[in-house]
Amino acid sequence: MNYESTRGNSPAVPAAEAIKLGIAPDGGLFVPEKNTTLSQQEILALVPLSYTGRALAILKPYLTDFTEGELLQCVEAAYGGGKFDSVDVAPMKLLTPDLSILELWHGPTCAFKDMALQILPQFLVRAVTKTGEKAQIVILVATSGDTGKAALDGFADVKGTRIIVFFPQEGVSEVQRMQMVTQEGKNVSVIAVKGNFDDAQSGVKQVFGDKDFNAKLNSEA
Repeated sequence: MNYESTRGNSPAVPAAEAIKLGIAPDGGLFVPEKNTTLSQQEILALVPLSYTGRALAILKPYLTDFTEGELLQCVEAAYGGGKFDSVDVAPMKLLTPDLSILELWHGPTCAFKDMALQILPQFLVRAVTKTGEKAQIVILVATSGDTGKAALDGFADVKGTRIIVFFPQEGVSEVQRMQMVTQEGKNVSVIAVKGNFDDAQSGVKQVFGDKDFNAKLNSEA
């Protein structure tokens, strides 16, 4: 499975390259080049599986340049080992006979962003190896609250990476600020921005789109 840019001005790339880049060279988001569907029989087969089993089955058609063993290692590292305070990871709770809710707050930071940001670092480490990347990976994040802590927790002490989170100085709750500034890890940094979330996000996008600056970083890597 290859991935193409939503802006249509970048060549399609394999999953590992898309994961490593994060954003397409033309500034667009990476999306699958073709649709992937599951038959009713395949969906029913997911019902008795654990959360990690379902994750593995759903990820396989999208990450075809990863082996099944690599994907299994990723999902187990992300959702196993007691990181989530529920064995179901994302339990479904019945409220009434015709109404259920899916709980997405059982991760290490109590934010639904944990669902993605616990597994992304696992993918990234393997993607870097697959693409032959030698330079250190620096993740830049602009957050209005929950994403920052979830990203910091997911990438903390992940080998070969650094993460820098920017947040609006007066734009997050005190709990969110404390969660971020007290994050442990040798590769994590947090920066408060004078302004709102849009200012923080625009700054990060400007760094991503600055080809001269990125070329300079690569030359000094």
